[in-house]
Amino acid sequence: MKTGISGIVALIVVLVLVIVGFGSIYTVRQTEQALVVRLGEPVRVVTEPGLNFKIPFIDSVISIDKRILDLENPAQEIIANDQRRLVVDAFARYKIKNALRFYQSIGSIQAANIQLTTLLNAAMRRVLGEVTFIQIVRDERENLMNKIREQLDKEADGYGISVVDVRIRRADLPEANSQAVYQRMQTERQREAAEFRAQGGQKAQEIRSKADREATVIIADANSTAEQTRGAGDGERNRLFAEAYGKDADFFAFYRSMTAYENGLKSNDTRFLLRPDSEFFRFFANPSGKPAAAKAQ
Repeated sequence: MKTGISGIVALIVVLVLVIVGFGSIYTVRQTEQALVVRLGEPVRVVTEPGLNFKIPFIDSVISIDKRILDLENPAQEIIANDQRRLVVDAFARYKIKNALRFYQSIGSIQAANIQLTTLLNAAMRRVLGEVTFIQIVRDERENLMNKIREQLDKEADGYGISVVDVRIRRADLPEANSQAVYQRMQTERQREAAEFRAQGGQKAQEIRSKADREATVIIADANSTAEQTRGAGDGERNRLFAEAYGKDADFFAFYRSMTAYENGLKSNDTRFLLRPDSEFFRFFANPSGKPAAAKAQ
């Protein structure tokens, strides 16, 4: 009987020791840092990963992420120094560098995101409100993002947070203003295109008129040269004919008649209403071209 009671007591003692043993150890992962709280009061911060010990049932462990965290900020409308409205879409990267201060001031990642969003918007309005639209979108964008990060990091330091980076994803005019700008740009480009087309048409007309004028001059010169050449050829032909006629009048008369036959009898339907003994056909009746009466004598 006593042996059974002793076994039960021993088992209970073992169970208590196991529970106390498991309650006195905790593990810190590589991506976390641990804050040990004793009766509601922070005791220590553990940043190195591994197995650690605490007082069971008295100490509690709060795990806090030590990785770089994302802060997505909704697009905000900001007025630049030149009174131009623009929509700025930005985001930030931060990490918790002081777990105790973070726990005492904010306590959770969700609360930190809300607080940092407010601080980020305020920093953007201060920094971007001092410069012009062109400086924001083109000239000094990198420098402005660094200024915003520095201001946000300074304000977030009181919450145990370190701001790693701030980036402006997009900075543009509001949709209504953008449409007006695009419409104005389109109108300007259409005006320039119409001007270029008018200048091109004028230039084409000038080139076409010059080409027509040069063509007219070239054709006139060619016609004049052709007429001169033709006149010289006709004169040479007449001279040759006259010279041939002077040497052999009968041959010249024969040649002239053959040419007349060739030109007059070209077509298949050529008809002549002439007497057979007419002068035109004298070489048909007699190869010498003399009249029949003259041949009889």
